[in-house]
Amino acid sequence: MKVLLLKDPKDKDSGPDPYIKELGLYGFEATLIPVLSFEFISLESLFEKLSHPECYGGLVFTSPRALEAIKICLKENSKSEAWSKSLKQRWNTKPAYVVGKATASLVEEIGLAPQGEKSGSAEKLAEFICSREKPNSSSLLFPCGALKREVLPTVLKEKGIPLESLTVYRTTQHSDLQESLSSYFSQQGIPASIVFFSPSGVKFCLQHIQKLSGDFINRMKFAAIGPTTAEAMEAAGIAVSCTAENPTPQDLASGIQRALHQQNCCSSE
Repeated sequence: MKVLLLKDPKDKDSGPDPYIKELGLYGFEATLIPVLSFEFISLESLFEKLSHPECYGGLVFTSPRALEAIKICLKENSKSEAWSKSLKQRWNTKPAYVVGKATASLVEEIGLAPQGEKSGSAEKLAEFICSREKPNSSSLLFPCGALKREVLPTVLKEKGIPLESLTVYRTTQHSDLQESLSSYFSQQGIPASIVFFSPSGVKFCLQHIQKLSGDFINRMKFAAIGPTTAEAMEAAGIAVSCTAENPTPQDLASGIQRALHQQNCCSSE
């Protein structure tokens, strides 16, 4: 059975994509199609803020892309040296809050210790932060995307926990998306399941998928990596067959397995 994953591939340096690998263990033939491109902005401003840990109570990351922005900053020798010599140690005395495992592993790569990685959503991360931070303490620095949701900032504001947001990337449609989807459907046919990994993915892909699958759209099971993406899918009129309990390859693969198994049971009755 074929599964189409609408996500960027994992870095080529770090071996096969964990989602393809995990779905393979369940007997699924998974294919990745990159959906998004990212443009990094305000990097000088980002490093300027990172250079003053004394001004902040900690860091908040809800996207791997925010860590990519920091990594781009650290490619410059002078900045990398400043980070290694003192900034990293000074930030390590403060919390680095993260929304999930992918973001947590990138935080570890820059030498910091993540907290809250089991939260899995902005809502739960906000609750986690509120349980640990005192009102009116130093601001938490929140490097984020232009399309960030307001859930986390709103909850923290209500609790009197200061948050300083800085937009460090913009999300656009991947230049090859339409062509990649067309060639997938013409060569591979209709997949058993399609997985969305972000609300932006829903926005950029849905029209193309509806056009390419035609009347077969009702035969496919649509899956979401998490509740935010599931909400965007439902708002766009897609019936969500499964939402991963946590944004991990294991939870997604077992969720798809259950959804397709239920379909097969129903159709064989």
